[in-house]
Amino acid sequence: MLFCYVAMGASAQQFTLTGKIAEVKGSSVPFASVYVNATTQGTSSNIDGQYKLSLPAGKTELLFTAVGYDDRKVTVVMKENTTLDIVLAPKIFTLNDVIIKAPTENRANEIIKKVIEKRKTYLNEIEAFSCEVYTKAMQKLLNAPKKFFGRDVATILDLDSNRQGIIYLSEAESKLDFKQRDKIREVMISSKIAGNDNGFSFNKASDLSVNFYNNTLFQDKLSIRGFVSPIADNAFAYYKYKFLGSSEEDGKIVSKIQVIPKRKNLPVFSGIIYIVNDSWRISALNLYVTKENGIELIDTLTVQQKLIEVEDVYVPQSIQFSISGKLFGFSFSGYVMGVYKNYDIKPAFNKNFFTNEILKIERSSNKKDPFYWEKNRSVPLTLEERQNYLRKDSISTLKSSQRYLDSVDHVKNKFNAGQILVTPYIYYRSYNKKSITYDPIATSVFYNTVEGLGLKYAVTLRQGFDEGKYYTIKPEVRYGFANEHFNANIKSKYLFDASRNGAVALGFGSEVANLSSQKQTNLLRNTINALVFGKNPAKFYERRFFNIEASREFAPSFELKVSVDYARRKALVNANLKSFRSEPNFTSNNPFAAEDENSLLFPTHKALVVSGTLAYTVAQKYISRPDGRFYMESNYPRIEVNYKRGLRGVFGSSVDYDFIGVEIYQKKIHFGMFGKSSILLGAGKFLTSKSLNYPDWKHFRANQSMVFDPDERNFQFLDFYIFNTTSQYFEAHIQHNFGSFFLNKIPLIKKLKLEEIIGAAYLSSPEKRNYNEFFFGIKRMNFRIHYGYAYDRDELIKKGFKFSYGFNL
Repeated sequence: MLFCYVAMGASAQQFTLTGKIAEVKGSSVPFASVYVNATTQGTSSNIDGQYKLSLPAGKTELLFTAVGYDDRKVTVVMKENTTLDIVLAPKIFTLNDVIIKAPTENRANEIIKKVIEKRKTYLNEIEAFSCEVYTKAMQKLLNAPKKFFGRDVATILDLDSNRQGIIYLSEAESKLDFKQRDKIREVMISSKIAGNDNGFSFNKASDLSVNFYNNTLFQDKLSIRGFVSPIADNAFAYYKYKFLGSSEEDGKIVSKIQVIPKRKNLPVFSGIIYIVNDSWRISALNLYVTKENGIELIDTLTVQQKLIEVEDVYVPQSIQFSISGKLFGFSFSGYVMGVYKNYDIKPAFNKNFFTNEILKIERSSNKKDPFYWEKNRSVPLTLEERQNYLRKDSISTLKSSQRYLDSVDHVKNKFNAGQILVTPYIYYRSYNKKSITYDPIATSVFYNTVEGLGLKYAVTLRQGFDEGKYYTIKPEVRYGFANEHFNANIKSKYLFDASRNGAVALGFGSEVANLSSQKQTNLLRNTINALVFGKNPAKFYERRFFNIEASREFAPSFELKVSVDYARRKALVNANLKSFRSEPNFTSNNPFAAEDENSLLFPTHKALVVSGTLAYTVAQKYISRPDGRFYMESNYPRIEVNYKRGLRGVFGSSVDYDFIGVEIYQKKIHFGMFGKSSILLGAGKFLTSKSLNYPDWKHFRANQSMVFDPDERNFQFLDFYIFNTTSQYFEAHIQHNFGSFFLNKIPLIKKLKLEEIIGAAYLSSPEKRNYNEFFFGIKRMNFRIHYGYAYDRDELIKKGFKFSYGFNL
């Protein structure tokens, strides 16, 4: 009996095999795969060729593989922790094996044609699978400026004296489940971030799921249109191929094919793919794209993927994404890698197994101790990574101390006059999770015809708590020197449930508000319009108010928001008509009586308005973390229903109406190489309108300025005020970004990476029947210019250039 227990203990005992994988000349082989032969249990070497694998006592046959090298099988007998260095020989690809007898055809072309014929079959052949995934991400700065927006970069990012160092190092272990038609469920069971004991890794195994059997990849991630796969249905329009030879691998003939862009600047890859003859599958690849191919923000992305055969199908064994680039004076490099093991390609999922939750991070995932990681880490750390962990983890406790955080705050809180002029100044008390934000002067001084020269200044106090909770208090003052009006208010918000975006907001005081609830112009832009161009498109009124708002998700992607607003509203008139222009073209503050300076748009009155908004985003994916729920941008529409009710006779309120409106908005509709579109459809109606004033009307997202906000839901030429409605309406907006589809073919211009924009809008209401807009232009990152036309029925009423800045489609 005792012998049985001893035998069982010996067989269950695990030992660690470590070593380095190198080529015959001694150079390390990074990201080589090490697997127990004929299984999916294994690991990968790190960037220095070092590997580590936990094995049971006894004899085990291992398979060492790497792209471009001969496989090597080694039998090890584990009696204790063992070191085994491996040398891999470069794979020799011969050109004399006749694979396809077609003397007039390029051999590589014939192979690729066979692969393309099988593309759809292999894209959908695996109905489902489950596996375990280890991910690691590392980003480092190679060089950085001394200062950035007045801040000391080396201090803020914890760099060395050469302004170099790892700025992000993280590992994670996940259980990944997949089912066809993009159903994914991932549970992160362990998470580690260098220097942050309480943080959760941003690594996501599903982000590494790249399938080159798709026609395009990385769509709207690294570029608008994405990049054409070397085996896409239309690949021969983008690629040339070169046969580099064939070699035998585990009884199969594997061909090495070089993929070459037909022209520079095409959205394509360069590099090598390996094809298994007869079955015509991809077995491995080493491909890259550069900024010449249209990649944004980085200079080069390299993808290395190796697949493994499991029960007559091929699944990913390992994948690495390596990046490098330079942006705003920062030179950087890094990689993200994933190692897959313990596949089950015939899992049984119950009916409700998959939901819109694509990743759940377990609360205890970041509580694993160093001994756990030493035992379970699939890929050994490099010396640089180990030193980074040791240094940052050793001071992680110190970093959470008040003394350390106060010392860091002392540096961050240094006052910079230039900073407060153009950017907010933030005073931190990190230990107490407090901050005070002071508005920049540049956006606080303004001019308009109602108040003349004015000052609006706010300070925001923020107090954070555990689990993502926080509250903010924002006192604000505003004074107009021409009309001598002083206004002050306080607005506050408390986020009490980060996992469901549960929040309560409260505000009271007085303010000068835009007559349009859409607020399409800001103070700075209106100041420029008034002083430089002599125009006052924005109109204002004064309100003394008290409001309260509550919002919360009662189910994923379902958000309910209710609010009560009570206000005393007062119409205003112009008080100052000065401008830098000798003959300004100012109009009355009443948009319906442009020539009558003393005309009031509405009588002073009180209004109590109750409103509610129910929003739902169709099939929106999300991540559940212990500190909140985080939504991914959806590829499906967002539906929003809004209801407003004016209550007459309560607290002296004189308004009495009911309004209901519906909007359907989809930000991204992809069309492959032809770019992407956005679309909005909106309709609404006042069910009753017994008594209401102009602030209660339905206001549209209009524009009268040459410079406008880059919201694809805006009208580009519609008047801010006079075509809003008290009845019913229907509006539609569509915008398309071709993502350089045409301009990429024009010499010299293609280097600018300009994106082509077209769009149209439509509005129908009793005040503005059959109003249409059309425009076309170009965009580069967050700047754009376009030229447009506006028609009232069939009559051209406006045309001209428009400029915008900011992030949009």
